[in-house]
Amino acid sequence: MLTETRKARILQSIREGGEATVDELANVFGVSASTIRRDLNALSAEGLLRRVRGGGSIEPDRVPFQSVSNQHHAEKERVATLAATLVADGDVVLIDIGTTTALLARMLKGRRITVITSSLAVIDELRDDEAVELIVLGGAVRKNYYSMVGALTEQALAQLRANICFLGTSGIRSDGTVTDTTGMEVPIKRAMIASSERTVVLADASKFPGVGLLSVCGADRLWGVVTSEGADEKTLALLRQGEVEVMVA
Repeated sequence: MLTETRKARILQSIREGGEATVDELANVFGVSASTIRRDLNALSAEGLLRRVRGGGSIEPDRVPFQSVSNQHHAEKERVATLAATLVADGDVVLIDIGTTTALLARMLKGRRITVITSSLAVIDELRDDEAVELIVLGGAVRKNYYSMVGALTEQALAQLRANICFLGTSGIRSDGTVTDTTGMEVPIKRAMIASSERTVVLADASKFPGVGLLSVCGADRLWGVVTSEGADEKTLALLRQGEVEVMVA
């Protein structure tokens, strides 16, 4: 069986069953465990699935945007409301993908600002707003999570400069590392950080430590973190020690 065919069938198997172990997949496809691990690592790097820590099981990273938006909605709304107070009239604001950042865009309606984004959800919130100047980053559309990714997105970001960037995240580790689950999103987030004077991560309490396995940046690249009550206090204390502005909604 060709490698690409096997990888496609691995994805199909995981979507149907929710998860699978390396040994199970090796038996199904009649190949070695090391071959399956290589396939899983390749699929993970492409952002098509997520490896589970501590074993050989895997799970798909294909949760629809709308399903994610309903999780911890009240906390996300409070985080977005507080984050909006950091924006001044006239600011150039970079807004990352994510359900909390989409709520932030809603809070910024009517403001005399410029918003740059790779998020289709943010575009939906602001495209008809007469006050906001909206700049859309190009790229390939990642339909399941309403985002644009790829070289075109990175090239556009390299030409732009923002006063503040609001970054979404899959999690913040105990050492302050900001993480994500999808390999294709990580370079975009890093480019956003590089293009901004200040970077603020929006992360409700469930994102400590969250589910991210891929490192986006360390706490040293952050100006601030906006979170909700119940976030891990030890992690917040470490961030504060690193002179990161921590705001709890």
